[in-house]
Amino acid sequence: MRIGTEHGLPGHLVAFVSALRRHAVAVGPGETVDAAQVLGALDLLQREQVREGLAAALLRRSGQRQVFDTLFDLYFPAALGAGIGEVEVPRVGDEDDGPVDVEALRDVLAGLLRDGDTAALAELARAVVDAIGRSGAAGPGLRGAGTQPSWSAYQALRLLSPETLLARILADLGAADAGNAFAEEVLRREVRARIAAFRAMVVDEVRRRTAEIRGRDQVARTAVPRQAEQVEFLFAAADQLVALRRIVHPLARRLASRLAVRRRHAKRGELDMRRTLRRSMSTGGVPMRPAFRARRPGRPELVVLCDVSGSVAGFSHFTLLLVQALREQFSKVRVFAFVERADDVTHLFAPGAELSGVMSRVLREAELVAFDGHSDYGGALGSFAEHWGDAVGPKSSLLVLGDARTNYRDPNLAVLRRLVGQARHAHWLNPEPRRQWGSGDSAALRYAEVLPMHECRTAGQLAAVVEALLPV
Repeated sequence: MRIGTEHGLPGHLVAFVSALRRHAVAVGPGETVDAAQVLGALDLLQREQVREGLAAALLRRSGQRQVFDTLFDLYFPAALGAGIGEVEVPRVGDEDDGPVDVEALRDVLAGLLRDGDTAALAELARAVVDAIGRSGAAGPGLRGAGTQPSWSAYQALRLLSPETLLARILADLGAADAGNAFAEEVLRREVRARIAAFRAMVVDEVRRRTAEIRGRDQVARTAVPRQAEQVEFLFAAADQLVALRRIVHPLARRLASRLAVRRRHAKRGELDMRRTLRRSMSTGGVPMRPAFRARRPGRPELVVLCDVSGSVAGFSHFTLLLVQALREQFSKVRVFAFVERADDVTHLFAPGAELSGVMSRVLREAELVAFDGHSDYGGALGSFAEHWGDAVGPKSSLLVLGDARTNYRDPNLAVLRRLVGQARHAHWLNPEPRRQWGSGDSAALRYAEVLPMHECRTAGQLAAVVEALLPV
């Protein structure tokens, strides 16, 4: 493991901690002191022990581990340059710097994947990235003398195509001859996991080599994955949406505990002037002991009106899952989905309901489309007010979820104004950046004149807004 020596080990640790903070991992002075003690107690040559020790000292949430591991590999790399390994990359011809023999290299990779030799696979990933980055895999003269190496995970993985080795590896292991379908499937998944691990090794190696050229700080700004709570809903990939759904219940528990603290600190109600003046008669008219009215905290009803069209489906799904997890904070929850018109889907979010494929059921079972399937906020508000307008009353909190993009149709502000007037509270959660409100077909600024609109681009922003809106 290589560590920068310009400011010594303490300075290197401070730089690492600063990088964690820049990526939304909260690390305080106490955790930094603990990490310094870890480095003093462990053998720095035992890199994995150092990794786990620092993780135990610096991390407080499980969702931060991927960010930590990526930054750890940048700030505490296993080697500099190509390193020293026992795995040699096959070459075409007798020259040591000739082009890579791809077929021979695939044979080597298949053997290591078959044996499950993790250490050898890591060395092979390092050697492959270096060899392909310097000489390529085509004919001689692909790279001239003095040409800057090009580290590319895409190029290396495209040439090796490790996924296509699955059938060969299973045949070598005799999976088909075992006659046990269950054992064959287990072995198939194990080999796939090894292939995925090798792909990750190649990506990590390319990131490390790139950091040596461009600088680790610059690479960290672009190559380090965001935490699930920092991923923007509108740009989240499928795997990121899965990660978001996994943090719903921990996030709901955290919000519920914070709400309990707020309620403990807000036990006293408003000042009771009559009782206070009566008490002051015993102290010469000086109100030494103010009296307060007893608080009668009530759980309001919640009415959720959410856009489930493709552009904001991920945001709506996550928010509805969070509302479902927090439904104990409300006396009643009703959910209405809309695209062009609204429909009641409360039964799909009943307590104990299966929510893994709930959005598919909403789109399949609810009557949301009238003409072309594009969002029509005005039409949806109108149909909601016509059929379920009485769902919003003086005890209700109205929550609208959507990007307010009307496709240049009538926003129907009059109906929304009437619904807001009926409700006790009303708020709009918008997953678009505030700077885009009012651009193009967005009616966000016009809707924001009727009710408070909150920017909720990430799960972190959404949690902060929901925490502030929860009843105390």
